[in-house]
Amino acid sequence: MTKIALLLILIVHQLAGCVSFNKSQPRVSIYDFGIQQAQTTKLISQQSLQHRKSLLIADATAPSWLDNNAIHYRLLYQNPTQSYTYASSRWIAAPAALLTQQIRNRIVANTSEQVIKDNSTAKADYALHIELEEFTQLFDAVDASHIVIGLRASLVERNTRKLLAQKDLSITEKTPTADAAGAVSALSSASNQLINELVAWLTAELPNVKP
Repeated sequence: MTKIALLLILIVHQLAGCVSFNKSQPRVSIYDFGIQQAQTTKLISQQSLQHRKSLLIADATAPSWLDNNAIHYRLLYQNPTQSYTYASSRWIAAPAALLTQQIRNRIVANTSEQVIKDNSTAKADYALHIELEEFTQLFDAVDASHIVIGLRASLVERNTRKLLAQKDLSITEKTPTADAAGAVSALSSASNQLINELVAWLTAELPNVKP
């Protein structure tokens, strides 16, 4: 075999290796909650401004398995005790972080309370703590799935650290498609509804708290 032939064979193998390498690197899809549909912003009267409360909305927490940007799912029809994550689809940030920002925006838009994001910047009258407990896609069959979101909200008086109110919120919703994109669509929609319920609960509880 001539040197030219050997060189050609080597080039072909190198090109084949490059193609194989490129195929092994699938494109990763990054998701967030999209544009959330907030309810109509309330008009704040001068009297409300004088008596409004300061509310620290702490960063939402999550268990260690959920404290990442993976999109989690379970196969109920096969092994419901095992959790999986999509290899080529993920959140732009951990779900707890995404929820925190949406909750802050919604409370600012729909209540008269003064929202504080960072405890080091100002002293707040009350604190809202959110524990995200579930944020998962569940497959009932190969071609059918739904999502479930669960969280616990706690309203605390800052001075006394007294728990004033607590609420467990959960929601389920069918996915439009049984894949990562379907999970994102349903989780985003359900998050919007759950935040509406959270704001309604908080609005009902705060007036009952004596300043």
